[in-house]
Amino acid sequence: MDEVKFGEILLPGDEDTQSRREKSVRQKFWPTFRRAVRQIPFSRDVVAGFYCALDSQTPTKVRGVLLAALAYFVMPVDMIPDIFAVIGFSDDIAVLSAAFAMVRGHIRPVHYEAADRVLADRPEEAMKTI
Repeated sequence: MDEVKFGEILLPGDEDTQSRREKSVRQKFWPTFRRAVRQIPFSRDVVAGFYCALDSQTPTKVRGVLLAALAYFVMPVDMIPDIFAVIGFSDDIAVLSAAFAMVRGHIRPVHYEAADRVLADRPEEAMKTI
């Protein structure tokens, strides 16, 4: 994937676009994440990014970038089908990496703490602090 494609994928979008993406991410994130967890070397960052994107205190443009990347991650159709072992999530990893590089300073410790709780199988506690 080239930089132009990343630019197209990671556009924050307007309010309606962000709302559609948020709805899709909320519905599809966990099933997709469970399928991909072994193939994503930075799973903790992905989950922290998920919580950052849903945090109302996160700036709108940052939320937009994260929602765009996470929406790409949960899309059933992407550039490389996810059913192909190992390489299937490589395009998703590239998009997520680019998004995290853009917004790294906005993913706060509270988002990582929520990610740690979920990854430790305590999801009921994850959203309490966000």
